[in-house]
Amino acid sequence: MRKLLYVLLVISSFSFSLPTLAADEVANEQAIILETDSGKISGSLLLPEKIEKPAVVLIIAGSGPTDRDGNSLGMKGQNNSLKMLAQALAKAGYASVRFDKRGIAASGAAATSESALRFETYVQDATSWLKMLKADARFTEVAILGHSEGSLIAMMAAQQQTVKALVSIAGPAQNAADILREQFQGKLPPLLAQKNEELLSSLQAGKLVSDAPAELKSMYRDSVQPYLISWFHYTPEQEIRKLTCPVLLLQGNNDIQVAVKQANALKAAKPDASLVVVHNMNHVLKTVTGDMAQQMASYTDPALPLSPELSEALTSFLRKNMTQASRP
Repeated sequence: MRKLLYVLLVISSFSFSLPTLAADEVANEQAIILETDSGKISGSLLLPEKIEKPAVVLIIAGSGPTDRDGNSLGMKGQNNSLKMLAQALAKAGYASVRFDKRGIAASGAAATSESALRFETYVQDATSWLKMLKADARFTEVAILGHSEGSLIAMMAAQQQTVKALVSIAGPAQNAADILREQFQGKLPPLLAQKNEELLSSLQAGKLVSDAPAELKSMYRDSVQPYLISWFHYTPEQEIRKLTCPVLLLQGNNDIQVAVKQANALKAAKPDASLVVVHNMNHVLKTVTGDMAQQMASYTDPALPLSPELSEALTSFLRKNMTQASRP
């Protein structure tokens, strides 16, 4: 059971009051802060060299205790996937903002408790970032990019603040409850599997539960149930239909957390979206060709580079759909 819950970490684990990140070594990176009623959300603005008014991309991390750089604070080691993504954008001439979600790392103080968080909280934060960036005279246009759970957050935020383009990387199409069902399938003994289904069904119906067995307590602890209820209310393949901006779906075919069928389902829901399946890319945006041991090692290996095919597809899409300032 421990191994299963470890795999599910990015879907349903949260953590609070964790240490702040060390200062970044990127020369043209600077701090950027979103002020909210409950505290500051800390981010990093990475500017491309020699471009006075670039377009900017807001990058939203996936679920769980994932920081602005794409690292899970529950794991020993870093993959720096989102930091590398920002650097790839800067190299292509685009600015980017990535941030620690409230309750995580440098934004730890912005969340008073896990039980107070709702999915809509993260959507509102993303919406506020978009509003701030659109009002910033340093930038010409604003796009939004979401990874994993961040894909759905991006879709919801883009319905409230218009953006020039939206990019979904490893974004699920199904409701999160159904994804949890699939991930648990065949991994629990019969009685525990039945109990898991009862718990999921209750939460989907908006009902808190008080009888989660010890083996499932980490997943369905009391403090996280309100968040799960709010998250289960939204289904990505329904929300993506509401978007009017150009959409790019990027999905690795070696992703052990989100399968290619999820990207195909998003494409079916929004036929005018562009879909690129990246060869051998895994969930942390790295090229992996080996076994499970290599997969897991990639989650904590900062030396492993970003998939070059991903960078190429992303920048090609942005050039087609955003105005790119030229370097002098």
